[in-house]
Amino acid sequence: MLSLMKLSRTVSYALHATLQLARSESGEAPVPCSRLASAGGMPERFLLQILRSLVSHGILESTRGVEGGYTLGRSPEKISLLDVIEAVRGPVASNFPIHDGLPDELKLKLERTFSGVADYTRQELGAVTLAHLMAETDGRGDGDGDGQLSP
Repeated sequence: MLSLMKLSRTVSYALHATLQLARSESGEAPVPCSRLASAGGMPERFLLQILRSLVSHGILESTRGVEGGYTLGRSPEKISLLDVIEAVRGPVASNFPIHDGLPDELKLKLERTFSGVADYTRQELGAVTLAHLMAETDGRGDGDGDGQLSP
């Protein structure tokens, strides 16, 4: 079976961290990287690189200093799965190599097909927000190891 999209560790960590922040958004102070990493079982140095990328794309905001850390840059309803993926992985696009030995007409049809798949994927990922993901995951946990931040 052909896998069209792989949820990389980088994307997984980015989603995990943004969902943690979305759940803690109710007026809470910025959350330090070390706390996000600990709560999500993620390596802090790697997560810091991911968080910086999310900040540079406007998904997160960072605050420096003793009370510093990270908060969402927008509401969970305005951050899509596509936003997070593209911030850490780059644009979702067709990247299927098409062998040079194929006839030009077939290559063109395949390129159009794969481009359509990429467009559809972008549309679907753009329609799913952090708010949707939170709603689907809240209430399903067993209360143990859910990755939520504790006070």
